[in-house]
Amino acid sequence: MSKLSRPLKFAIFGLLALNLALIAYVTLIAPRMNASVLDTLGRGDYALEMTGGETFTQASLKGAPSAVFFGFTHCPDVCPTTLGEVLAWQEDLGGETPLQVFFVTVDPERDTLEVLTDYVGWVPGVRAATGSAEEVQKAIRAFKIFAQKVPTEDGYTMDHSASVLLFDADGRFVETISYGTDHEVAMGRIRGLLGV
Repeated sequence: MSKLSRPLKFAIFGLLALNLALIAYVTLIAPRMNASVLDTLGRGDYALEMTGGETFTQASLKGAPSAVFFGFTHCPDVCPTTLGEVLAWQEDLGGETPLQVFFVTVDPERDTLEVLTDYVGWVPGVRAATGSAEEVQKAIRAFKIFAQKVPTEDGYTMDHSASVLLFDADGRFVETISYGTDHEVAMGRIRGLLGV
């Protein structure tokens, strides 16, 4: 067996090291770099109390498709309109549907469980969630929601994101339904999510 020249040995070791680096990149580094921000929606260590007595965590999004939206009970238009849209979606789906609906407050200072129970009570199946300001902030960050307190003459209001976030039964974000989306367009997205 002939001996390899020193430059050839370096070239072979260099190619071997390059291949190992490429394998490490493809199997370990690239998948993490390609993970979309959308893939992380809803994931975090938040734990909020729900009107049904359960705890709202990232695990709550698993087991059935989910619709999640953020708002507050003193909202003058977006939140009550969205609740009305949710009711219309449920009526169109008819009867029992596997769609979970969660309303998460951005105003824990005023939105107690009792207040939230009254607020969402007219829309069957909607569960509302609240908690300490810290826990609500964790949820806001986990869902990448915008929420900000805005002073007014008689107190304050809340500016917040106005979309409904749809998640599949594995808790993965699928798409949004923006505020004011046409009913039939929204129903198409929901039926696609539910596979009906």
